[in-house]
Amino acid sequence: MTEIKKIGVFTSGGDAPGMNAAIRAVARTAYGHKLECVGIYNGYEGMMEGKFETNLRGKIANIMQRGGTILKTARSKEFMDPEGRAKAYEQLKNRNIDALVAIGGNGTYTGAMKLGQEHGIPIIGLPGTIDNDLYGTDYTIGFDTSINTAIDAIDKIRDTADSHSRLFFVEVMGRHAGYIALHTAIGSGAYSVFLPETDTHIPNWVSALNKKRKKLFNIVIVAEGNKNGNANDIAQKVKDSGFERDVRVTVIGHLQRGGSPTCQDRVLASRLGYQAVNCLLQGDQGVALGIVNDKLQKTPFNDAIYKTKELNTDLLDMIELLSL
Repeated sequence: MTEIKKIGVFTSGGDAPGMNAAIRAVARTAYGHKLECVGIYNGYEGMMEGKFETNLRGKIANIMQRGGTILKTARSKEFMDPEGRAKAYEQLKNRNIDALVAIGGNGTYTGAMKLGQEHGIPIIGLPGTIDNDLYGTDYTIGFDTSINTAIDAIDKIRDTADSHSRLFFVEVMGRHAGYIALHTAIGSGAYSVFLPETDTHIPNWVSALNKKRKKLFNIVIVAEGNKNGNANDIAQKVKDSGFERDVRVTVIGHLQRGGSPTCQDRVLASRLGYQAVNCLLQGDQGVALGIVNDKLQKTPFNDAIYKTKELNTDLLDMIELLSL
């Protein structure tokens, strides 16, 4: 095992609130172990181009409360090819970087796994994505902030929905997974939720809603990747199916990616960033870290990438019952 003296840290893919707290934790833990820590700008793209921040110590003060990522982020097609990864490794080798901490989602983990396999550099992954869809962790960095942002917006939408007795479809992020939509629906007291993992028969859904005349307004949460289309598509189908009241649509969109991270996301990011450096020093590599039942979980990249994190469908029954 090569002795680790210099660690590189980077963020990749979609930004998520709490990434800065993770960067800070990685850097300060490294410094605490008398190691060097280098920031890599713009993810794998910056790695190939040699965009490194050697004065990371001077960049990490007063960043925990900031959304986004001070190291910026990007997606790279070139890195998907072996030639691109070889180019990135040469840049790392030229700067004597012995190990990496990769903060991101499924695509970030895939790139990290291949880079580690092909060039033997130790890499630890941290789950930085608002979607909460990564196997091997109960929650991902940024998820809690994203659902709180959505709920705050829906609380305001509820006021106008109530005033005008309207049905509001509120679209949240989630192209492939419904965790944001499901938790937002529960937390906002929504009537119903449309998820990528389920299929809803619109005419039957409208018939059931029309029977609930005692409720003058309703909020429905829509994950952008559900099988019935986006919120505008569903709203039109509901109108065409004979819904009897006024229908409106709100798309929350990228508001969910920004903003100051919640305490939960700051603590999660700090715990994982701290443990990433410790794991590297203990000889771990090729694993993604997570927290399961409040304990550190190490998951091989292959499992974190290809295994499915199951949605708790019991919560759907709960939503239906609580909306009565």
